[in-house]
Parts: sequence; C-alpha cells; structure tokens
Amino acid sequence: MPAEHPAARPANYKWVALSNTTLGMLAASINGSILLISLPAIFRGVGLRPLEPSNVNILLWSIMGYMVATSVLVVTFGRLGDALGRARVYNLGFLIFTVCAVALSLIPSGGGALAAWYMIGVRVIQGVGGAMLMANSTAILTDAFPQDQRGLALGINTVAAIGGSFIGLLIGGLLADIDWQLVFWINVPFGVVGTAWAYWKLKDRTTPRRRPVDWAGNITFGVGLILVLIGITEGIQPHGSSAMAWGSPEVLTLIGVGLALLVAFLVVESRVAFPMFDLRLFRIRPFSLGNFASLTASIGRGGLQFMLIIWLQGIWLPLHGYSFEETPLWAGIFMLPLTVGFLVATPVSGYLSDHHGARPFAVGGMLIGALSFAALMMLPPDFSYPLFAALLFLNGLGSGLFVAPNSTAIMNSVPAAERGQAAGMRATTLNAGQVLSIGIFFSLMILGLTEQLPASMEAALIAEQVPQAIAHHAASAPAVASLFAAFLGYNPMGELLSPDVLATLPPASVAEITGKTFFPHLMAAPFMHGLVFAFTFSMILNLIAAAASWGAGGKFVHAESEAAPVPAE
Repeated sequence: MPAEHPAARPANYKWVALSNTTLGMLAASINGSILLISLPAIFRGVGLRPLEPSNVNILLWSIMGYMVATSVLVVTFGRLGDALGRARVYNLGFLIFTVCAVALSLIPSGGGALAAWYMIGVRVIQGVGGAMLMANSTAILTDAFPQDQRGLALGINTVAAIGGSFIGLLIGGLLADIDWQLVFWINVPFGVVGTAWAYWKLKDRTTPRRRPVDWAGNITFGVGLILVLIGITEGIQPHGSSAMAWGSPEVLTLIGVGLALLVAFLVVESRVAFPMFDLRLFRIRPFSLGNFASLTASIGRGGLQFMLIIWLQGIWLPLHGYSFEETPLWAGIFMLPLTVGFLVATPVSGYLSDHHGARPFAVGGMLIGALSFAALMMLPPDFSYPLFAALLFLNGLGSGLFVAPNSTAIMNSVPAAERGQAAGMRATTLNAGQVLSIGIFFSLMILGLTEQLPASMEAALIAEQVPQAIAHHAASAPAVASLFAAFLGYNPMGELLSPDVLATLPPASVAEITGKTFFPHLMAAPFMHGLVFAFTFSMILNLIAAAASWGAGGKFVHAESEAAPVPAE
C-alpha cells in the first residue's frame, strides 16, 4: 500500500495546495448557491414568468441541477483521484468548471425556455467539474499537511466550501441588482486563474493506485442516486389536484427503483475485488459516525438557508417597506450575521481540534445550533432584527465549530491511499444533504401553506371586493406557487388575479392587493406554522449530529508512517 512520507512534502507546497484548493472550493460553493438569490433577475432576463405552471420544473432544476450532479459524482471522482492522481482529476475539474462558466456567461437575453434549459444543462456539466474539485481538494490538503496541522488547513478550506454557499447569496443579490449576466461572469476570472495555477503548481504527493474500473458499482450508485434525487425534485411539484406529487406513480417509481439500485450497490461493493467505494471504511468509527453527523447537519443547514430566504423576501422585508424587486439583495445583506458567525468559528475550531480532538467542538457546535433553532421558532413573523441577527450569528457559530473538526476527524481516520474516496463520501453527505433538505423543507412548508393559506387568501380577497368565485379560484392555486413567490421575492397577486379582474375593482383595493403588505400578511401565519415543523426537524437533526459526533470519539489518526494512532476516547 502506498504511504505518505513527510519528506514528500516540500515546506511551501502545503500553502500552495491550501490556497488553490480554497479558491476552487470557494468558486464551486458560490456557484452552488448564487442562483438562489438571483433567479428572479435571471428569469426576467431570459423572459420567463417564474410562476407559470409550465415553468415550475425549470425553476426547480435551475436550483437543483448543479447540486444533483455534484452529489452523484463526488464518490466516483474521489476514487478516480485515488487511481489516477488526485491533482490530475482536480485540475481537470477546474478546467471543466471554467469552460462552463464562460458558456453560461453567453446566455442571451430574451431567450425564453430554450435559454433556461441551456443554462440548466451547462450547470449540470459544470457540476461535473465541481464534483471533481470537491472530491479531491480535501484529499490533496490531507496529503500536503502533517496531521497536527490538518485541522487548521481543513478549517480554512471548509470556510470556502460552506461559507461560500452563504457568500453566494450576498454576491447573487448584489450582481443581479446590476445585471443578471454578471451572476455567471463572476466565476470566469476565478476559474481562469485557478485552472492555470492548478496545472502549474499542483502535483500528486502519493502514488496513485491504478485499479480496474468498478463499472457495476459506479452505475448502480450513480443511477440510483440520480433517480432518488430526481424523485425528490418531482415530489415537491403539484400533481393533479394534490399539492405535491409524493404519491404519484412516477415519483414512487423513481424513488423505489433508485433505492433498489443503491441497495444493489452495497451488494456489489461487498463482492467485487476492486470496489468503487471500500465499504470496510465504515468499520472505522470516526469515519462512519463522522459522515452520518455530516449528513444530518447538512440537511439542517440547507433547510435553514431556504427558510430564511422565504422569511425575509416573502414576509419581513416587504412589511418593512422594501419592494419585492429589491428583496433578494437585502435578504443577502440581512443574512450576513450567519456568514460572520461561520467564518469566525471555523478556522479557530479547526486549529484547536488539531490539539484537543474533534469531539468537544463538533458536539458543542451542534448543541449551539440546536439551541439557535429553538430560539428562532419563538420569533414572531415581524421580528426585531437585532435579536434575529444575534440568533443567526449563533447558528453560524455552531455550524463553524462543527464542520472543520468533523472534516478533520473523517480524513484523519482513513489510510492515506483511501483519502480520495473518503473525501468523495464526505462531499456526498454535504451535497446530498442540501438536495434532501430542499425536498424535506419545501414539503413541510407546502403542507403548512396548504392547510391555512387558501381560506385566509379567499377571505382577504373577498374583503377587497373581489367576487367570491374569482377569489376562490385564485386561492385554489397550488401552494407551491405562493412558496416560490416568497422564495423569489415576487408578489404573485398580479398573476393570481388577471388584469381584467383588477380593472373591475376600486383603485384602493387594487393598490392594497398588489401592494407590499397584502401578500406578506397572508403568508405570515401559514409560514410560521410550517416553520415550527421545519425548525423542530432541524433542531432534532442537530441533536442527532451531536450524538454521532460524541460517539465518533476524540482524537484519532490512522496508523501511517509519520505518526502512531491515538485511540478514540
């Protein structure tokens, strides 16, 4: 088995590896979240109405296409990095990412649905490059740094990997407010510089282990996970008279066949000579429990982002006088305390975990996160911003305390030759957690809206002299339309009521219905009802992650030539 040696690491190479992989992870993670805020401007730019029933699928895949691609491929590219060279696969990923960034920058204005599907297709391909970056950056860093410095290095890298998803919200709001095409151009300079630098400086520091390709494992895992994630995407769309499609034959078939293929993957991997993923790694307690904690924390963290965007853009900001068009920008600004808390805690906890082990920081971070979710549930819809900002900072602090020690514990626990696939599995938990969170939290919110919103909307419209039949028809629109409207910072009342209907109403009623406060007041109570369920679920996930982190043990380093293992506590 090839092993790493301290002599294989030139003194300055570790800083080259850290700076380049941090740039790569920053670009990849910003790209994953930047559309969440900027989609209203992009839809206006290409000439699509976000709430058209035929455009719901485009909207969802615009959000999820990149994440689905990265979730499916990171394990495969992690193993490919072990076999062909981690730097080689990482560098190719940077090149693919950059070429796609240029291609996205060329989307024409007014291209309609064709331009939107072009954007989705290119972002899926860009997700292939992003998966190569994510799957190998952690392994490259673990190779480059001695074990007593890995926590700090992975902490800085994780700031880019997860902090970038928060920063992307702010950048998306700023750029979309200027020109929607800048949302895609921003990745071009990052990509060009990073790709050139990577090919020039990054080299493999461990000997690749060339093995036959496990086609059966790759196919069963990739196709199985794709079907499950597509099923989740389709499940939160309306189906017939139902608010969601979870009971439809198509969704049940997609998820059922996908899960069957994932079970087949486990059987295949336990029998082939050279598996895509060595299941024996799950016998290592810090690795298995660390990844489980990472998955549960990622689901909770992803749900928080979506709930905060809806809360700010759909309710709080309009109630405080902001126009719907400017809410995406200000939502990113008002969410900055979350980013600050994360950026403050992550490198510090990574550095300290090198000396004290992962357990106190990973467990403590998740307990702080659970506390912040409990407190956020108690806020009213029209909250006091200083208290809201303090709770966001607390939540970011908890996430920051958790992620770097968790990543270090996972990577330290495996043999050097298996770090590529270990990094791929860790990246899968992060990315799949984001996609799962969309399905889970959107479903919880749609249930809450379906239960309360139609009756309150119908009554409010009738009070503004809308005929009962028309009010009932408008209130019967799928709840997902109102949810997406809030998510996009978009007032749907002008679409739910046709211009012909609005023309028959008194001017005062038209001004009230299409104004800044009518829709937020309708959304507030149903949203808070769903928010309690969503944040209760997030709190439970954080507590589960804390328990798993405790069970993973204290400081543990896999036996290598440079250091003896320290048993888990």
